[in-house]
Amino acid sequence: MLAERIKHDMTAAMKAGDKDKVSCLRVLLAAIKNREKDLRKQLDDQEIIAAIRSEIKQVTESYEQFKGGHREDLAQKEFKNLQILRSYLPAEMNDEEITAIVDAVISETGATKKDLGKIMKIVLAKLAGRADGKKVNVIVSSRLT
Repeated sequence: MLAERIKHDMTAAMKAGDKDKVSCLRVLLAAIKNREKDLRKQLDDQEIIAAIRSEIKQVTESYEQFKGGHREDLAQKEFKNLQILRSYLPAEMNDEEITAIVDAVISETGATKKDLGKIMKIVLAKLAGRADGKKVNVIVSSRLT
C-alpha cells in the first residue's frame, strides 16, 4: 500500500539524516491523516494519490511565489519537495494515450461541448490519477465539438 511505502521511506530518510525529505513526507502523512479523519475511513491508494496531487498543487504555488519573490533558497527547497512528492505518483500518461481515452469516451457518450463536466468526470475516473487534470481538460475541450 502507498501509505506504508511513504512511512517506510520516511523512516529510511530519518536514518539517512535527510531532513528535507523527512519534513516533506511528514507534511504529506499529516495531509493523508487529515483526509482520513474527514472521511472517517482509511484511504485507499487512489485517495492517497489525490492527497499527493493536492500537496503538489500547494507546493507548486509556493515554488512559483518564491521564484517571483527572488527567494531562490526557498524556491529550491520547494522544487526538491516537488520531486519527492512526484515520485509517489504513477507514471504520467502521454498526450496520445489521454487523447485515445477521451475520444473513446466521447464516441461512447455522443457528448458535445455542453457535456464537458460529464466527460471530464468519466475520463478522470478512467485515468485514475495518471494524468494532470489541467492537461486532461485542455485535451477534452479541444476534442469536443
